[in-house]
Amino acid sequence: MNISFNTAALLFPAISLIMLAYTNRFLALAALVRSLHAKYLDHNKSGVLHGQIENLRYRLRLIKRMQTMGVVSFVACIICMFCIYLGLARLAEFTFAVSLLCFAVSLIISLIEIQLSNKALELELSDMEDPEVKQ
Repeated sequence: MNISFNTAALLFPAISLIMLAYTNRFLALAALVRSLHAKYLDHNKSGVLHGQIENLRYRLRLIKRMQTMGVVSFVACIICMFCIYLGLARLAEFTFAVSLLCFAVSLIISLIEIQLSNKALELELSDMEDPEVKQ
């Protein structure tokens, strides 16, 4: 396999965009945590609120892992390009593979976090639902 600068450079915009999306998810989650904190301080300590807190805590850990894997992917891609520049083809191929693998892991973790996000919304809706309407 022959990797060129162009091959490795293809990952740069993809990784940058996904990191921006991860940052936006983190900022939205941070705002939600602050909102829930205010509710908690108002002595609204219902079971739904505790469920949301646990869900948010887990989602924050997932986002941290998503971002970590994205950064590792980005760094591996940079190392790959440096190895191409130095003419170290084997090392360039290895670091490119690591970059792709980390990017894929990051996306899989993102999918899990999205599923948890949907579960959190369902939990929020269940608190407002009429008990007769529940299925």
